[in-house]
Amino acid sequence: MTPTTLVIGTRNAGKFREIAAILAPLPLEVLPLDAFDDVPPVPETGDTFEANARAKALGYARATGAWALADDSGLQVDALGGAPGVRSARWGGEDGNDAANNAALMRALADHPRDTWTARFRCVMALASPEEVLAVTEGACEGVITDTPAGSNGFGYDPHFYLPGRGRTMAQLAPEEKNRISHRARALAAMKDRLAALL
Repeated sequence: MTPTTLVIGTRNAGKFREIAAILAPLPLEVLPLDAFDDVPPVPETGDTFEANARAKALGYARATGAWALADDSGLQVDALGGAPGVRSARWGGEDGNDAANNAALMRALADHPRDTWTARFRCVMALASPEEVLAVTEGACEGVITDTPAGSNGFGYDPHFYLPGRGRTMAQLAPEEKNRISHRARALAAMKDRLAALL
């Protein structure tokens, strides 16, 4: 039986709007977690983006009884062996503190040559029914870290994430442009195709 409802496993209103807009053509009612009472957050205890995305999708599907879509994403810096990775949101010591996270990034890179500051944003998305994970997709956006932050759009590490092909940081892009090239947009485009096939 195909579902009529899809729960997006996030309480971030901006992320929900972005995902809902891309999935709008599909014959689904797309709902945020806030549409359900008392759904506890699923702990992100995995060592990989995929493990966390799978756990969240399955956890929210079981909690709501509907199909659920969840993602896990973060920044991987080559000079730091792929860190901060799954710890991106709390790397500075406090969950979601952008200033602390960016300061920690600059401290960690201080002793590494600039030509090793290559990096990517990576996103893994998982789709689950209450019984099982149905599909997993991923997307990446390549760039380099700059020690001169620029731009006021976006969030997180965006002001320090420079896109050589565009001559700007992620935070200097218009939201529509970011939503075309971002790691999340790429993972979601692939997931939209998988969803359409399943429906």
